[in-house]
Amino acid sequence: MFKKPVLLVIAHGSRDPRHAATVHALVRRVRSLRPDVRVETGFLDFNIPSVQGVLESLAAEGVRDVVALPLLLTRAFHAKADIPAVLRDAPPQLRIRQAEVLGPSPLLLSALERRLYEAGLSPADKSSTGVVLASAGSSDPEANAVIAAIAREWRHTGWCAVRPAFASASLPRTEEAVRELRKLGCERVAVAPYVLAPGFLPDRIARGAADADVLADVLGAAPEVARVLVERYEAARVPVLTAVGA
Repeated sequence: MFKKPVLLVIAHGSRDPRHAATVHALVRRVRSLRPDVRVETGFLDFNIPSVQGVLESLAAEGVRDVVALPLLLTRAFHAKADIPAVLRDAPPQLRIRQAEVLGPSPLLLSALERRLYEAGLSPADKSSTGVVLASAGSSDPEANAVIAAIAREWRHTGWCAVRPAFASASLPRTEEAVRELRKLGCERVAVAPYVLAPGFLPDRIARGAADADVLADVLGAAPEVARVLVERYEAARVPVLTAVGA
């Protein structure tokens, strides 16, 4: 019997079947890290089960405490508006706390770097390699500013240069950032998708990386990402437990 709050991982959802498959693989990794926690998955759109459906099922089972964790890398519209709206419509007997989004986190930087090494780079290549930190992009300037800040931080770990890029809603695009790094004189250029799962925008990033030397895989079910989920859950569940006197 699980005694801790249920962890509800909230994913965006996609028509691309690779998206849900990646989300479920990540959730399985989280379960392996925390077998003492019940972990459920809900989708905002396109896939089932829906977030609302999961919440109603949990309430019907008698669950009371839930940590809702947005499977998002930045605090943009979904984290600020969509998810809170869905949670407000949850069954009233549920006590829900929304966890923070995944990024930024040093663990995510580690995952990005490991993906680049898996794609063929080595630590010895860092000083001669420029990296495009390619994110989905957002109409929220706060979210885009976070991506730019991550790029600046990552540059200080030894890369020749790091430039942010966006697949939608903002500029520059991946291909523009690749050209900029070429002009800077970087010996090679790598593209690191700062996205969690395959889909329409990650495919756009991949097309924009056509002239790069290296294209890393999406973050996906990387162990570092699973550890971030656990960290966010732990940070959010404490107030829940305090509230119920546990």
